[in-house]
Amino acid sequence: MNTIAQRIADFLKNHPPFNILDFQDVLAISKRIDVLYVEPKTFVFNINEPIANAFYVVKEGGIGLYRTNNQLVDQCDEGDIFGLRALMRDGLYKLSAQALEECVLYRISSDILEKYITSNSEANRVLLKMFASNTLISTKETWDTTPKDALTPILDFTEEQSANFSKNPIQCIETTSIQKAAKLMTLHRVGSIIITENKKPIGIITDKDLRSKIATGETKITESVKIIMSSPVKTFPENISISEAQIAMLTYKITHLCITKDGSPNSELTGILSEHDIVVIRENNASGLVKEIKRTNSIEQLASIKLRSEKLLERYMQQKLPISFIAKIISAINTALTDQAITFVLQTLESTPPVTFSWLAIGSQGRHEQLLRTDQDNCLVFENVAAKDYQATQIYFLNFAQKVNDALHTIGFEYCPANMMANNPKWCLSVSEWQKQFTNWISTPDPDNLMLCTIFFDFDLVYGNEKLVNELTEIIFKAIKSHDIFLNHLGVNALKNPPPLSFFRNFLVENSGEHQDQFDIKARAMMPLVDAARLLILSKNEAGFNNTIARYERLITLEPQNKDVYDACLNSFKDLLFFRTQQGLTNNDSGRFINLQALSKADRLDLKQTFRAVKAVQELIQTRYQLAQFL
Repeated sequence: MNTIAQRIADFLKNHPPFNILDFQDVLAISKRIDVLYVEPKTFVFNINEPIANAFYVVKEGGIGLYRTNNQLVDQCDEGDIFGLRALMRDGLYKLSAQALEECVLYRISSDILEKYITSNSEANRVLLKMFASNTLISTKETWDTTPKDALTPILDFTEEQSANFSKNPIQCIETTSIQKAAKLMTLHRVGSIIITENKKPIGIITDKDLRSKIATGETKITESVKIIMSSPVKTFPENISISEAQIAMLTYKITHLCITKDGSPNSELTGILSEHDIVVIRENNASGLVKEIKRTNSIEQLASIKLRSEKLLERYMQQKLPISFIAKIISAINTALTDQAITFVLQTLESTPPVTFSWLAIGSQGRHEQLLRTDQDNCLVFENVAAKDYQATQIYFLNFAQKVNDALHTIGFEYCPANMMANNPKWCLSVSEWQKQFTNWISTPDPDNLMLCTIFFDFDLVYGNEKLVNELTEIIFKAIKSHDIFLNHLGVNALKNPPPLSFFRNFLVENSGEHQDQFDIKARAMMPLVDAARLLILSKNEAGFNNTIARYERLITLEPQNKDVYDACLNSFKDLLFFRTQQGLTNNDSGRFINLQALSKADRLDLKQTFRAVKAVQELIQTRYQLAQFL
């Protein structure tokens, strides 16, 4: 038996797409693999070199993929595949591949790829998606004091968004001369021109055609475009996704897609989507931004990415993606920005932290419901220390927190006017001090303490030691169990904002102040649903559900008899979150206060529909906790 091939097969079988193949096929592939040793800083291939008839698997070490400006765009580690442009068989590499350290690579020829992998439909689909997404999801576990990665479940979703294509493709008819077509392409600075007949696409010419068929002297520029155009063209519908577009380009070995009204060649041309368009989209989607965040080396660069994330939010809202996915994506980007800011600050400190700590987002940030640019809400918890060391330890973390809060402000997260930030000695405490604080709030549920509970009980780990966060969660549930009356008081708090309609079914608006006659969508519509979800999930002793949507989804599972109520709350909260975000983007503010006169009748009706859910869940709470005596 070929023991080397056996060892290679054992390795490959643990990684996609080889894990989908029969072992005998993997073994057959392994017998024809070239094993390469690559020294650090050595290039495997360079940008603009002809594509080789092979792709690569990293056995050991790391490979960096770079653009022309030496900007690292991706890193391939053990089991990762790169060089998949071999699928296209011709053209030039778009990136350079360089060894970041000593590497052992497996080089696999494209012939083997076609024989064993692309002939397997499932393996081929996985391989195409790898190329299309330009990333492999990591399953490596992280140490409990490293930043939490909240991105894995959502990054692939961004590949399913509709691709933004050019809406005004340059066109000509088939009798147009090649010279005139080339001048049109030059005038409009585009790399392709579509040949149409009765507004329907029948052919295409690209820069590549001009180079290979005209510059070589093969065809005269006075000939008609019909002589050199590629025909028939591949057409696709207007709602084609990013991943579908890339897979189509790979499948048909083309770099431009014609977009038509119904996706067929027999309907009107409405756009053109190029490989360059896909690159631009990918660089400005969630996956691209998060990768860029991890490669930054200054707070100023993070501030620039923050602005781009706000443009991303606008685009997602325009495309009407599900608000739950939008919230996850924007929250994940904000978490990555905060994580990187903390990393930068730690690098500037003269000494390492005396004990482990956790940086927590609280309130709407902790619930992953902060989409628009608002203020910071955060706190810090550090390991218990001896009494004699407490003051010095707290001073260390207060100094650290101040630097982080300042960095976040520079990035674009405003300071909290109520000082609900980790630089406040009240919110920078050891585990035992947080325990005293939480227990006091729960055992003495006056209005002020209840207000603090609604903010600080919705926390989420951003950076640090997850064990400390688990301890805080246990403290909360243990204290609630010892003080049953707390849930009743929290129930009263959840009823303080009844459905926001007057006796005459009119909206309840602000009576005075800066926002007089405006509707407070946060306090009057969203917070009642947030407060109800928090109360009900705490009463179930359910940890790990800090997001309002996730809480209602969990409650549906726990109480199927109340599914209709919780479904209504879930859908109403999504509608309100979408509506507030839309208003905020339109008016360039937080979206909290709404001018009802500016709304259409349909919008006002949609808003009123959401209030039914508020009424239903508040009636459920009042009955369950027998709150009539408290009101």
